[in-house]
Amino acid sequence: MTTAGSAGFWLDDLVAQGIDDLAPRAALPGDVTADVCVVGAGFTGLWTALSVLEREPHARVVVVEREFAGFGASGRNGGWASALFPVGPAELARRHGDEAARAMSRAMLDTVAEVGRAAAALGIDCDFDRQGTYALIRSALADRAATAEQREAAEAGAPVPERRADPVLGETLWTEACASLHPGKLVRGLARAAEERGAALFERTRVTGVAPGRVTTTEGTVVAERIVVATEAWGCELPQVGTRILPLYSLVLATEPLPASVWDAIGLPRGATVTDFRHNLVYGQRTADDRFVFGGRGARYHLGSAIRPAYDRSRAVHGHLEHALAALFPAAAGARITHRWGGPLGVPRDWHPFVSPLAGGRVVVAGGYVGDGVSTANLAGRTVADLVTDRSTPLTALPWVGKRPPRWETEPFRFAGVNAVIGSLQLADAEERLLGRPSLVAAVTGRLGRA
Repeated sequence: MTTAGSAGFWLDDLVAQGIDDLAPRAALPGDVTADVCVVGAGFTGLWTALSVLEREPHARVVVVEREFAGFGASGRNGGWASALFPVGPAELARRHGDEAARAMSRAMLDTVAEVGRAAAALGIDCDFDRQGTYALIRSALADRAATAEQREAAEAGAPVPERRADPVLGETLWTEACASLHPGKLVRGLARAAEERGAALFERTRVTGVAPGRVTTTEGTVVAERIVVATEAWGCELPQVGTRILPLYSLVLATEPLPASVWDAIGLPRGATVTDFRHNLVYGQRTADDRFVFGGRGARYHLGSAIRPAYDRSRAVHGHLEHALAALFPAAAGARITHRWGGPLGVPRDWHPFVSPLAGGRVVVAGGYVGDGVSTANLAGRTVADLVTDRSTPLTALPWVGKRPPRWETEPFRFAGVNAVIGSLQLADAEERLLGRPSLVAAVTGRLGRA
């Protein structure tokens, strides 16, 4: 039996509950042919495979995965299915125009419900619970940021987050455009559903090259009319993506199930997600079994875009997360931490997710979600399926289709610059806590990855 190991709570929980032993599927048995070959068995690749088979039930769809389905970001994240897009409404309008920006925002909003609908239709119980996100307003600066967020949404014609005053949580900015879910249950359920509908899924098969009509692997070659690259952060190891994606680690922890008295003191409803307005992002959810899953940024970028199992944990960053959890919710202080894990997320140089048809559409690359990928991957999968089955739809007209991100700087400038910005975000939060005014550091450095 294979266990999730460093992949964290969600996959370990499947093993503990007897839902899935994570036993690896067979590797590619030599050379095969397909209509569509998908590289990567995470959310994007699996939603793509399912969507292709929904459109063309008799298509020969092959999915190749270097580890096992859900090994990457799809099995490691914080479990938010949200309408968040790394590029905000105002910036989307600046880059693409008002109409295209509104179409992208509407598609993201619709996708939150679509994830729950599609999972239910596939018979996947993934603890989908749309209780929304509470952004804590605990300072005058947070109040100012909340007002700015409401104003930007109103100006963009998007749903405006609602201010709420709760006797326990305090003042918050609440949006209903987010559901919590169990990503391990979802990604493993998608893999089973894809196989049941005819997809061939091969694991322990490392892709060594992608070219129009051909995917070469350590176990053989897939000859396919259309190829989809859905590798997110791991795309940095393939020439079709390379330095257009930067693998940046986000780390997460999970507490033991907390008693009702603790949750009453915390004030967060079951199934809700939570964040605040700091620069160095934190995010959390109350799970279906009453754990607090809490994560955040702050881990350093590794030279040469290196991805290693050893980077999945950091005593310093996980310690910071424990401190942040206790500071935001004193009732959770001292709760036993059962799991500490992490993994890389894919960051484009311009912070903009993309669906990029290459080679006349024979190869499509999708990703760059900057940590907002649970629902975005569903939208990408449906969009890619329309492209590879030669359909022109409202999805294929969205402004991220055809987007090709610029390359990151060469090393060692990439290493120095990215880690300087990561450090500046931590410094900006400290500056604001001490001085009670908007950070000058943040104003100078801006947001990581912004071109």
